[in-house]
Amino acid sequence: MLIFDKKCGGQSDTHGGRSDTRGGRSDKFMIEYVKYLKGAKMDERDLLKTKLGTGSINIFGLPMCGKDTVGEKLAAYFDGKLLSSGAMIRQYEAENQQALTADGSLAPTDLFYEIVLPYFDKVELKNLPLILSSVGRWSGEEKEILRKTIESGHPTRAVVYLKLAKAEVIRRFMLNLVGVGREQRADDASLKVFLRRLNEFNQKTLPVLEYYREKGLLIEINASGSREEVFEKTLAEIKKELN
Repeated sequence: MLIFDKKCGGQSDTHGGRSDTRGGRSDKFMIEYVKYLKGAKMDERDLLKTKLGTGSINIFGLPMCGKDTVGEKLAAYFDGKLLSSGAMIRQYEAENQQALTADGSLAPTDLFYEIVLPYFDKVELKNLPLILSSVGRWSGEEKEILRKTIESGHPTRAVVYLKLAKAEVIRRFMLNLVGVGREQRADDASLKVFLRRLNEFNQKTLPVLEYYREKGLLIEINASGSREEVFEKTLAEIKKELN
């Protein structure tokens, strides 16, 4: 137990710990203080989780910018679930032996709604926050996503835009092409397809981000740097958005 010594202005330890009568802190006090700081850090995370609740955070960016990596880390931080529209559509294509997006094009909006929207109503996701990886990439889909996230109890709380220069994403693509980088997908194997994906983003997804900007939901992050650095920058901005 620590008590304050009014006579000397320092700390006294009633259990025999060292006392610094010159106004310092005993060893025992410092140990307890460090424990307090660690607890305060945990409490900050719990507070952020409470503020997000069962809400959702949507992440956008050019291919190779690290959306799924940041998404996975955010899902772990908030004890939530990562939903990737690209992964959902690729699964649908595999199960139905179709290649709707093989040329780098986005899936048609009506099919996107059919495949993706039912995920929001899954019972197992009801009490979880959702981290969305580019859900609603075609201009016009953002309004339906906002509506659906509210309806399903997962209101959109923030939209993250991981910004990366075109030259850098092409550099990452080329490294990935020769086996240095993420696990290669079919749509990562062709430069022509990759460039089509970049064009689709510029033509169809940038207007989506402008809409979110107008709504005050958009967070822009410089996505250069290590994976951990980008995650930390993203988390810091999300904290500001939730406060």
